[in-house]
Amino acid sequence: MNRYPLWKYLIILAALALGLVYSVPNLYGESPAVQISGARSSIKVDNAVMGKVEQLLSTAKLPPTGLFLEGNSLKVRFKDVETQLKAKTLIQESMGENYVVALNLLPNTPPWLTALGAHPMFLGLDLRGGVHFLLEIDMKAAVDKAFERIAGDVRRELKDKKIRAGAIKRGTNGVEVQLRDAETLRAARSAIEKALPAVQIAEQSSGGNFSLKLTLTETELFRIKTDAVKQNIATLHNRVNELGTTEPVIQQQGVERIVVQLPGVQDTARAKDILGRTATLEVRMVEDDQSKLAEALNGNVPAGYELMDELDPRGNRRILVKRDVELTGENINDAQAGFDDHNQPAVHINLDGGGANIFRQLTAENVGKRMAMILVEKGKGQVVTAPVIRGEIGGGRVQISGSMTTADANDTALLLRAGSLAAPMEIVEERTIGPSLGRENIEKGFNSTLYGFAAIVVFMVIYYRVFGVTASIALAANVLFLIALLSMLQATLTLPGIAAIALTLGMAIDSNVLINERIREEVRNGSPPQTAIKAGYEHAWATILDSNITTLIAGVALLIFGSGAVRGFAVVHCLGILTSMFSAVVVSRGLVNLIYGYRRKVSKLAV
Repeated sequence: MNRYPLWKYLIILAALALGLVYSVPNLYGESPAVQISGARSSIKVDNAVMGKVEQLLSTAKLPPTGLFLEGNSLKVRFKDVETQLKAKTLIQESMGENYVVALNLLPNTPPWLTALGAHPMFLGLDLRGGVHFLLEIDMKAAVDKAFERIAGDVRRELKDKKIRAGAIKRGTNGVEVQLRDAETLRAARSAIEKALPAVQIAEQSSGGNFSLKLTLTETELFRIKTDAVKQNIATLHNRVNELGTTEPVIQQQGVERIVVQLPGVQDTARAKDILGRTATLEVRMVEDDQSKLAEALNGNVPAGYELMDELDPRGNRRILVKRDVELTGENINDAQAGFDDHNQPAVHINLDGGGANIFRQLTAENVGKRMAMILVEKGKGQVVTAPVIRGEIGGGRVQISGSMTTADANDTALLLRAGSLAAPMEIVEERTIGPSLGRENIEKGFNSTLYGFAAIVVFMVIYYRVFGVTASIALAANVLFLIALLSMLQATLTLPGIAAIALTLGMAIDSNVLINERIREEVRNGSPPQTAIKAGYEHAWATILDSNITTLIAGVALLIFGSGAVRGFAVVHCLGILTSMFSAVVVSRGLVNLIYGYRRKVSKLAV
């Protein structure tokens, strides 16, 4: 009656074995490390580099506890943070600008566990330490950027349709297109309506002056602002991935703010620099009329032009560029650091189809003229290079070179490759959580869970005796299964997650309380011990299932609609419900069956 078949015991043993294997990596902790990778894809990190680093550290008497290659990077472990920092400085100075040297934390999981796919859980910012940023998007800049694109599109469309237009001015609330007569105005309006259906067009005419005022609808403005947030989040994800950060948290907060959390990041200044920069590329034409340049240098910049600095080996020079943007960084597919024909650092850019067509047309129509490649960072533009167009350039491959170092080329390629931000952002809040505080949070969370578990065990053993012991063992198995699942899924554990584990303990033992009370009731009603055990588990199962399903529904709702800490809590909560149903019913009954199921005569139950 109360005997499990062998296959059920094998399933329980297999689950316990897997739980143990995948939970153990969390006990080994982390060690400080230095990660060395190539500054460019052409720079390989191999055994020769590893030997050089090993010799360097040996000479400096900074012995590592381990070195290994992973992908195109070398990771070096150290016994403490002090040695790690000294080694990082030494390696950076010795390896030069061809290599990127970053601080890191690596798990101490033994190789045999790693080979089985057993890895520790990721720890959140509150447990591991790291940096928290709150970024605010400049929505006005996003709208202004949209009007700049509209102005460029209108200019190209009218040129393609051979419609002569006067000045195309971008204002704060729209774009104004000046035209010479009513017939040209009608033709221009028809062409713009077909090319830009999302634009509202208003005709203006007074005193022989004809113009079109282009504005955006409220729906389109809302879409631009929404897309700005989405694009900036995607761009930040790409930049963080380039930094090699594990399990970052990047999410929207409110209408125009983004939260960025980087657990485990030690070089916070570098992270802040990369995230806070808003570099993108603009291509504009240069005005080579010396009289206009002289006039601008004297403080009278002509309308439609801008005086900018050009990087040059002989020092910064001032050149006059048109305000009209012909091409932007949104057309960039890829950007890699490299060298130009003169073996000078450069950035090689691949454009998408639209960008390639614009660039081909631009170079075909302006042979002999200068074209400025402008890097815009935090709203300020600087001309990186302004070459003379020798002929039509097709294929979508563009090169930026000038007075830049290898490090400058790498940073520029990183920013352009990661994608341009839809609008600049400002860091309005910054918090750094040290590793020591994270360890303190882990210790407090672990202790609170441990004390709660001990209190439950004491109560169960005193109140239910043998059945309390089996329930406590099942509860321990539940914790093992839950930690193993979180590790296998590579979930991120935070303080709310630890709270969810503590809650899971209480909910899991509740199932055993229901079972034990039902068995007591059957015994009081005169049922034989074996019959009482069978009836207790079978009758309590329906109640356990109903209560866990309703709780799971609430957990799934938190998982779907929650974010941040709430979602972290929900993940652990939902997994805990699933593991508790298995451990509280299957594991505990297996133990009870081992104790009572093989006895021929049971006079009474210790419940």
